Amino acid sequence: MFLEKLLSPGKKEQVVIEGLKKHMKLLCSAIEVFQKALTENNKALMDDVKQSERDGDVIRREVISKIYEGAFLPYLRPNLCKLTEIIDNVFDLLKDAAYLYQTLRPVSTIQYQIDQIASLNLQMCQMLLMSFEALMGGGDLREKALAIRIYEKKIDDIKFDLLADLRSIPIDDFWEGKILSDFVSRLTSVSDVIEDASDYLQVINVSLR
Repeated sequence: MFLEKLLSPGKKEQVVIEGLKKHMKLLCSAIEVFQKALTENNKALMDDVKQSERDGDVIRREVISKIYEGAFLPYLRPNLCKLTEIIDNVFDLLKDAAYLYQTLRPVSTIQYQIDQIASLNLQMCQMLLMSFEALMGGGDLREKALAIRIYEKKIDDIKFDLLADLRSIPIDDFWEGKILSDFVSRLTSVSDVIEDASDYLQVINVSLR
């Protein structure tokens, strides 16, 4: 492992590394279930997404606990804590979007854009996991970071069209419109936060050199 060249390997460090990897894998799984719930219009599946957020919170606490117990050198600890907190922020966005979707009436006119964004969010998360694995092996993160930025740009482009389409959807009352707006906001924000996590991997990568 690349980190073994720079640090004295220990059980705490290994627990943190495995915990971060588990956290990201769970996030990818949650986004995949979220995507499936959207494409199948299966609101019950969103309960699994909400459970994943709770499971992710347990992993986050375990990781941060080990870091505070002395895992890794002091200058690395804040960045590692920040990374797991950013991942937790993605879980929060997914959980909020899941709750909102369960109260949302289907809107067929924007279903295609919604499905596209959910698919790109999943690809971004999978690339983030690959970046973390590359970091642990001493690999080059540049191409993976670029791929994440490209995915995020695609989502931004879709978002502009989606926001335009939202204005033409007939809304019965204020709360129906707010729920729809909040759902789209949470869904499109996932990519921004995943990109933030990718940036923090770059920060950690530089600090290890």
